[in-house]
Amino acid sequence: MIDPEVLQRLSATLEARKSAPPESSYVSSLYAKGTDAICKKVAEEAAETIMAAKDGDLRHIVYEVTDLWFHSLILLSQFGLSADDVLGEMRRREGISGIDEKNSRKS
Repeated sequence: MIDPEVLQRLSATLEARKSAPPESSYVSSLYAKGTDAICKKVAEEAAETIMAAKDGDLRHIVYEVTDLWFHSLILLSQFGLSADDVLGEMRRREGISGIDEKNSRKS
C-alpha cells in the first residue's frame, strides 16, 4: 500500500532542496542543471527498471523502481507539482477502465 505521508514528506524535502545551494545535495545539484538533466535521470532510471525486470531480480526491481519514483518526484517538483497531484489523479481513475480513461483524454 502506498503511504501518502512518506510521499508528502519526500515532496516537502525535494521542494526545500530547490532553494539550497547546488553543492549542498544531489537533488539541489540536479535542480541547478535544469529540466533536461532531470528528464535524463528519469529516462535512465526507467531503462534500469526495465533491465531489472528483464533479469527477473525482484530485489533489483524494487531498488530501480524506487530510483524511478524518486526522480519522477523531482521532475514533478520542478514543475510545482507533488505526489499529491499524482495520488489525486490515481483516485480519479480508480474504478474506471483503462480503455475508457484513455479514450476520455482524446476528447
